[in-house]
Amino acid sequence: MNTTPPAPRGSQCASVPRDRTETDAAATGWALAARAGDREAADAFVRALHRDVVRYVAHLSADPQAAEDLAQDTFLRALRTLHRFEGRSSARTWLLTIARRAVVDDFRRTAARPLLADTDDWRATVERAQPTGLPGFEEGVALQELLAALPYDRRQAFVLTQLLGLSYAEAARAADCPVGTVRSRVARARTALTAQLESGEAEALAPAA
Repeated sequence: MNTTPPAPRGSQCASVPRDRTETDAAATGWALAARAGDREAADAFVRALHRDVVRYVAHLSADPQAAEDLAQDTFLRALRTLHRFEGRSSARTWLLTIARRAVVDDFRRTAARPLLADTDDWRATVERAQPTGLPGFEEGVALQELLAALPYDRRQAFVLTQLLGLSYAEAARAADCPVGTVRSRVARARTALTAQLESGEAEALAPAA
């Protein structure tokens, strides 16, 4: 099932605002309208937040290649439980909370699967399958590798606030932890990423033996 719908025709939902605040307000409005049975609003809700969900789960998942599947799972869960959404937080914050649960469930399923002795390391397999020669490819791979080295909770806080643009309060709701904890995790993630970058630069500039 493809949860990325085409733009609704003949509807006020047809355009998605570019400003983040406007987008969040519009997405929340669409979620509430979808809760009341508006199918075009449901389509607009998915379209408005699909990219954020894909980016979020791609950075958190043990298998970045499964991001689309996890995003689809997230939206299916959200649409099934839309009757519970009351608009107390933005629809984006609510949806990313569901995405976090989808990723955690995926971790558990992966851990429960038996490993095949004749299978190559999955990370190496994923790297070989990645397309190359695309604009920004090297930078994206480098960021993915740096973030992968962070503990899960710090990576989550960093992605929510620094890549997806959530406020610390919104990130705290999405991660189900205090605001102070999010601030601490982001600060530690920044420190670790900076140290990794500096270490990599020093190694690259070191004279050959």
